[in-house]
Amino acid sequence: MNQRVAPYLDLKQSLNQQLVMTPQLQQAIKLLQLNNLEVSEFVEEELEKNPLLEKVDNSPEDTTSTNPKEAKDNIDQEFDDSWTGNENAPQEQDHSNTMSVTGASSSGSNTNFDDPDFNFESRLETEKSLRQHLIDQLTIACSDARDRMVGIYIIDQIDESGYLRIPPNKLAEQIGCSPERLEKLLLIMKGFDPTGIFAANLEECLALQLEEKATLDAPMKKLLDNLNLITEYDPKKLASICGVNEAYLADMMSEIRALNPKPAGLFDHIIVQTAIPDIFMKRLPRNEGGGWRVELNNETLPRVLINQEYYTTVASTAARKEDKEYISNQLNSANWLIRALDQRAQTILKTATAIIEEQDAFFNYGIEFLRPLTLKDIAETIEMHESTVSRVTTGKYIGTPRGIFELKFFFSTALISDNGMAHSSESIKARIKTLIDQEDPKKILSDDKLVEILKKENIDLARRTVAKYREGLNIGSSVQRRKQKRNQA
Repeated sequence: MNQRVAPYLDLKQSLNQQLVMTPQLQQAIKLLQLNNLEVSEFVEEELEKNPLLEKVDNSPEDTTSTNPKEAKDNIDQEFDDSWTGNENAPQEQDHSNTMSVTGASSSGSNTNFDDPDFNFESRLETEKSLRQHLIDQLTIACSDARDRMVGIYIIDQIDESGYLRIPPNKLAEQIGCSPERLEKLLLIMKGFDPTGIFAANLEECLALQLEEKATLDAPMKKLLDNLNLITEYDPKKLASICGVNEAYLADMMSEIRALNPKPAGLFDHIIVQTAIPDIFMKRLPRNEGGGWRVELNNETLPRVLINQEYYTTVASTAARKEDKEYISNQLNSANWLIRALDQRAQTILKTATAIIEEQDAFFNYGIEFLRPLTLKDIAETIEMHESTVSRVTTGKYIGTPRGIFELKFFFSTALISDNGMAHSSESIKARIKTLIDQEDPKKILSDDKLVEILKKENIDLARRTVAKYREGLNIGSSVQRRKQKRNQA
């Protein structure tokens, strides 16, 4: 006799913790990755949606909202619980928009904007900007990471037309590299697409385009040197200067008109503008302890409050349940936005402060003193997730005594020597290049000799590593350099 065996049902109870990605928390994460100008645009949109929000002029006064206290306390508690993802009680927030590098960072909860299933960067599709277009070409053209860093700095200095108005020697001084290195790199970058980019002026821009077309002959050079005479439209005079007849001059003029005087204009569908700092760093006087002061660029940062008078009027006169729910939801939304803006400001200040502390030598002495730094290093310092640091540093610019830099600029790979000291691989390559550039033609430095010199500077490398770095810089061996310099002599 067959017996049926009833299926065994096992009921188990489990407890797990999960971060619920509410629309408000998504909004807070989105705000963190926007720069100041983008935040300003976002706030303008919110002002149109929410009648309780009110934009006010930037001032040094306290930015605390004037909303009803009970509602604000509830929102603050909800915000902290959702944002931090831990059991710690929310700490009092510092609403100041400045921070001193020499002092302790402002207190705040262990903020984590991250969720493994939610990534704004992977969901956003954006058309490639001129900056990214140039960086992609730079990555292919330059194998040396230090050159790439200098190249990115150069890219960030071009104006809305695509011209590099700052003299190369001044750029070299600002970033702390040799003028020869910058000039050599700039020569390569002037070959990038769109043709004419990085030109110092209109004449050079047109010359680069004509050179690409192989039509930059002697008469055309004469014409470019006298572009100011074109407006006078004196064909005989111009033809005489260029050494051609008027018919030939007419053809030259047609060719000039077919060129693009604003190379960056090809990217007009994306706003092209000089980078505007989201943060400033200023040197503190000795009587204030020295070091650096870090502050947000309040000129580009919107300040919003809640119109308490309007809220009180509407809330007291609302009769229908839908109206009461609407005004309550708008109040909660407004409170959340103000809190998210404040949290964003504090997170950016903490991140920038930590970076400046690590890269103090760069700001004082130049690019060869850039320290090895990773997103993980900063994340551990400010007790946040690496992806949070990535969001904060992408697209955010800092104004420094050496110029304007994207915060991502200050991260470089590290190499640990045998004695435990950390050195930036880019810094080591820059040092090797400097030693070779300065070598005596009669005493060419072998790789073994370079190893010896670097070891005295507490940089312990194997000979094959030095050879690898040298080859990566496109520098020949000691035998090749000796023969080359002998021929030059």
